[in-house]
Parts: sequence; C-alpha cells; structure tokens
Amino acid sequence: MVNETSSTMISCEECGLIVEIPPLRGGTKARCPRCNHLLCEHPRSPYQTTISLSIATLIMLVLSISFPFMSFSAQGVLQEIALLDAVTMLKVHENAALAVVLLLTVIILPALYLSCVLVLFLLMLGQGLYRQRKNRLKTAHILARLIFFIKPWIMVDVFLIGILVSLIKIAALADISMGSSFWAFCLYALLLVKSISSIDRNWLWSQLFELNKLTTVKPKIELRNISEGVVDCHMCHQLNRVSESQCIRCSSRLRLVEPLITIQKSSALLLTAMVFYIPANMYPIMYTSFLGASEPSTILGGVILLWEHGSYPIAIVIFVASVLIPLAKMIAMSWLLFSIGKKNSHFDSLRKLKLYRVTEFIGRWSMIDVFVVSVLVALVQLKGLMAIYPGPAAFSFAIVVIFTMLSAMAFDSKLLWRDRQHLEHSKIK
Repeated sequence: MVNETSSTMISCEECGLIVEIPPLRGGTKARCPRCNHLLCEHPRSPYQTTISLSIATLIMLVLSISFPFMSFSAQGVLQEIALLDAVTMLKVHENAALAVVLLLTVIILPALYLSCVLVLFLLMLGQGLYRQRKNRLKTAHILARLIFFIKPWIMVDVFLIGILVSLIKIAALADISMGSSFWAFCLYALLLVKSISSIDRNWLWSQLFELNKLTTVKPKIELRNISEGVVDCHMCHQLNRVSESQCIRCSSRLRLVEPLITIQKSSALLLTAMVFYIPANMYPIMYTSFLGASEPSTILGGVILLWEHGSYPIAIVIFVASVLIPLAKMIAMSWLLFSIGKKNSHFDSLRKLKLYRVTEFIGRWSMIDVFVVSVLVALVQLKGLMAIYPGPAAFSFAIVVIFTMLSAMAFDSKLLWRDRQHLEHSKIK
C-alpha cells in the first residue's frame, strides 16, 4: 500500500494549467491556482473506508430488490410492487427503451461500479499488483477506467427524488404504504453517494502509478503550454511527451485534442437534444385512466395541475428540473460553444468555466420527471378503477437529458482559455 502520492505534473482538467502536485498526506487537497478546480484529494483511510462503503451499498442494493417496495390502495383495491416492477411495467407498455435506461442507471451500472471498486481496492490493499504484476496491473487499469466511465450515468439519487415526487403527486388519491425495500433503497442511495465521493481520480491513478514502480517522466520546466511538446491524458490528466503512444501513468491511449472536431461533436450532440426537446414538451408524458376515461398529461400540464392543487413546492421542483434546467442548459452550452476562440480576460474565462461547471452538474437532475413516470406506471395499475401509462414524450425527454449530458462531456472547457498565449507553470505548496 502506498501512503503518499509522488510529485506529479498534470494539466488541470478544466483550464489546462500545468500544475505540479507535491506528495499529499491524508486529508489534504490540491486545487488549481487559476480556476480553483479540485485537482487531487488524499482521503483519510481510503482503502478501508471505500471497501466498507462498497460492501454496505451492495448489500442495500440486494435488499432493495428483494422485498416489497411500496403499495397503493384505493377503494379497497390494493396494488403492491417491487422495485424491478417499474422496469417490467415499462416493458409491458411497449416502452422497452425507457425500461433499459431505468434498469441501467439505477441497478446495473451502480452494481457494476461498486463491484469494480471493490475488486480494485482489494487488489491495491493487498499489494497484489507486485506479484504477477503485468496481468494484475492491466486488470487494475481496466477497472479504474471503467469506474470513471460509469460514474456520470449513475442516477440512484435522482431516482429517489423521483420516487418522493411521485408519492406527493398521488398521496391525495389513495393510501400509500412503504415496504421494507423502500427504506433499504434510501440507505442504498445515501451510501452510494458517499461511496462515489470517497474516490478521487488523481489520487487513485497516483496509487496505481506508484504500485507500478515506473519512473515519472516530466516535461522540461521551460515548457509553458501543453501544446509545446507534451500532451495531457484525457483519463488521468498526466502530462506525457507527444512521442508517447500511451499514458505513462494509466496506460490510456493518448490523443491530441482537435478543437474544431471537439466543437463539432459537442454541437451535434446538443442539436440532437434540441430536436427531441420539441416532442418532449408537445406530446403527453403520461396518460391517466380513471373509470375508463383517459386523460393525457404533458410536462407543463402536470406542473400547472400540481400548482392548481396547491402542491407549490413540487410544481416548482418539476418545472425547474424538467422545463427550466434542460432549456437553460441548452442555451448555456450554445453560448459556450459560440464563445470559443474569442478573446477573453481571465475573469471572462473563469466566469464561463463556472457556468460550464453548473450546466454539467445539473444536467442529470432533469431525469426526475422520467423517473416519476416510471414509478407511477408501476404503482398505479388498479384495473377498472385507475391506471397510469407512459406517453411518447417520456422517451423523448430521456433522450434530451442523455444528449445534453453527452454534449457537456464532449465539450473541452480548456478551449475557453485557448486564446491565452502562455500557460503559467505553477506548483502548489
């Protein structure tokens, strides 16, 4: 086990500043001196904490899908569901694509993430990388890359909020009881958030780098711009010489960033989201059937109905998450893409970077309304009395959320600083 990280020279993930990070002790952090982005954090007791959290979270996940989740009763008719019934009912109502999205983001990807973290940290804790080093280290690199690829697509916390919104929506219509799996799911969501936050990307790659016993290759001190003979790794942000084919720290394949291609890719993904935003708001997101009469409901219509019934906080949450945030994010991303290449002061670049951070963070929360529909479709199926079915807008809205997230991921925030001729070399002390 490695107790301290060695001095590492990386490019700041968000502004591109070349920063040399000295060895860190437990509980200390390193931030970019230009944009204040968190570069690295050395956690206290990282191995034991992360392993314990991963095991506890996996146990809660198993309990979440093993028992009744909640029940819904009206006029003597009872409907009881398990967590996986939300997936099953979407498939039954010919919305398999949305069922796959729900299953992946709430069950499969979190389980895969936790399993990869558990295996990786057990390997590192036992220093098993020293024996049969080549194969074990390759496995560790694959696992590390996989967990950071999966991380943005885990939406258990968003689904939990969607459940709470669903309960408030139908609380006045019937009696709702929580099953034992519901409380397990709440713990599962909280533990998963804690587990994810316990892992620092740069710290993890530094530990693997030390275990590999490689000699750190640093660019010459006079190099000021990452385009001058060096390239930063897209995975761990280690600086490498252009002549290298793969990163010296994480073994990822190196690629030079082409600004025009980056802008085109992000713009294309954003345009796709804009196209699907129209049907997502025009068509019904769900249908409510009561005593044989079916009534369609759009996203905005649902907000208005909640407001008329006095559920002001929930109406505001749905309006902000499902209407305002996607629209604001598309406008913000369009402005950021349009502003690339323009001359910026340090203040202008920093302001744009903060806007990008906000848009990237809030994007996933727009999935709340999609998850609300998923829960209601599974829960409210009292045949002959009341039922809720998914509408065509549900899948369109999921596409909007996914493609706005992809657009933000494809966007390279370093381009916001590209007009600055020289990037200072800084060392955090």
